[in-house]
Amino acid sequence: MIRSGAAFLLAALLAAPLPAAAPVAVAAAANLAPVLGPLEAAFRAARPAVQLTLTVGASGSLHAQIRQGAPFDVLLAADVDYPRALVAAGDADPATFRVFARGRLVFWTLRGPLAGDDLRAALSGRPWATLALAQPRTAPYGRAAEAVLRELGFPPDAGTRLVLGETVAQAAQFVESGAAEAGFVALAAVLSPRLAGRGHWREVPADLHPGVVLDHAAVLTRRGVARGEARAFLDFLDGPEARSILHRFGYATPAAPAAP
Repeated sequence: MIRSGAAFLLAALLAAPLPAAAPVAVAAAANLAPVLGPLEAAFRAARPAVQLTLTVGASGSLHAQIRQGAPFDVLLAADVDYPRALVAAGDADPATFRVFARGRLVFWTLRGPLAGDDLRAALSGRPWATLALAQPRTAPYGRAAEAVLRELGFPPDAGTRLVLGETVAQAAQFVESGAAEAGFVALAAVLSPRLAGRGHWREVPADLHPGVVLDHAAVLTRRGVARGEARAFLDFLDGPEARSILHRFGYATPAAPAAP
């Protein structure tokens, strides 16, 4: 059968495989690094055609990159302020804002058992030459740690040096490497398969960092709001399977958030 050129071209286009959708670019707070692999695996099992690219960093740094045009579809921040700031600037869709987890801060060391049963006793039970925490200017876990030290009046003298990591994950690396004797890190880190059972830790009560709530919020950027794949990932975070994974790594279910 002889086909016209137009018919032949149409047949060729219909027979050609459709181009794969671009991966969903997710910018995630560094404390989420231990849980991102399990979350991605569960999401890909449900949506095998959707690929994710995951970038971790300090929430404030990721916010700044998105404001400067970085091609991210989704922001997963360690607080609600940075996603709300994106919304206020017109760089994210307010209808997609949601709080998906509440983080927990711990004091962790590899230098033997901690004194007492609470954080105050653990801090005062021995002299600490170096303590690690995330940079408070860009990392919500760092702001929480700074508030704890202020609330407890610690360090009481110049004998303790604070070692600042760019992220809370880097603060944990400082403790693990011995660059710091102890530090304030995410509970998810010490529960991760790589660090579980290593060292000693005390959970930091939330009332010791008043005004710093570690509610983790997600939002779709202007680039991501038009992408059904990005919306599907955001919806997955609200589902029971994602919640179960998050709980396994120490994240709590957050209270209902206020819209931005």
